[in-house]
Amino acid sequence: MTITENKVVLIHYTLKDASGEILDSSEGHDPLAFIQGIGNIIPGLEEALAGKAVGDKVKATIEPEKAYGVRVEENVHIVPLSSFQADGDEKLVEGMQVRVETNEGVSIADVAKIDGEEVTLDLNHPLAGETLHFDVEIIDIREATKQELEHGHAHGPGGHHHH
Repeated sequence: MTITENKVVLIHYTLKDASGEILDSSEGHDPLAFIQGIGNIIPGLEEALAGKAVGDKVKATIEPEKAYGVRVEENVHIVPLSSFQADGDEKLVEGMQVRVETNEGVSIADVAKIDGEEVTLDLNHPLAGETLHFDVEIIDIREATKQELEHGHAHGPGGHHHH
């Protein structure tokens, strides 16, 4: 069986950035389970895995356009510090992530900089603009169940767990 649309695929993967630093890996965990072809994973990885079979090892270099997008300067906003209601005593510090309301709903922003009363928020995905290097081993491929397709993600080990 090969990886085609609506198959559930289990992979082990290591993700590195352009400098070779490991950003994420399934080593020591259950394999990652996803449904091919419906956007569970970034488009470039779906493309790289299409047609592959169990046991295949795939090295994929994925440009930002097919990963988490390019950095968009419009996604960087300067807002007044006073607009943050501190949760309890939590102090806003550079590098932390905050939830912000946007026109598209709630989004996660990085606090890029705090300058006096001005806070610079970056709503770009942390990996926006990065070329990603994946090392993938395909562990298993199976048909997705009707329920999985309805829910839009794989169930069972490595998939989404619902409590």
